[in-house]
Amino acid sequence: MNIPPPPAAPPRAFVQFFKYGLCGGFATVVDMAVFYAVSLTVIPALAADDPVVRRLGLTGPFADEILRPRNFAINRAIAFLFSNAAAYLTNVRWVFEPGRHRRHVEIGLFLIVSGFSMAVGLGMGWSLIHWGGFSTTFSYAGNMAASILINYACRKYVVFKG
Repeated sequence: MNIPPPPAAPPRAFVQFFKYGLCGGFATVVDMAVFYAVSLTVIPALAADDPVVRRLGLTGPFADEILRPRNFAINRAIAFLFSNAAAYLTNVRWVFEPGRHRRHVEIGLFLIVSGFSMAVGLGMGWSLIHWGGFSTTFSYAGNMAASILINYACRKYVVFKG
């Protein structure tokens, strides 16, 4: 009786990217929760016609068009602190192998990479609002897409062992 061999395990890189995606999803939920909570309560950054506001039937306070780009940037920075902490803890415990650098260097590089990707995404999001007239939510999504691509590559090849 011939028993077929068990199926081959998925390639390590695929599993790692999948785990990174799950951790990134968690960090994104943290980021979005903080961003929208602050934007709807403390530092208004949404317009009354924003897709999230309309879809969820949210009420203000809303930002005027002059303050919206600035408030978007402030709220992204606040959310960044929380989501970056969540991303580091999940990445180092579950996705990547620490040890390429000493812990304080690793954390410093992680913050530099995250800060760089945030700056690129923030510049893009601010520009989409200020010059393009796009919604805060659309600009937020563009910011996140840029951050995901930059963060994965840099964390895999610069910060952690891979």
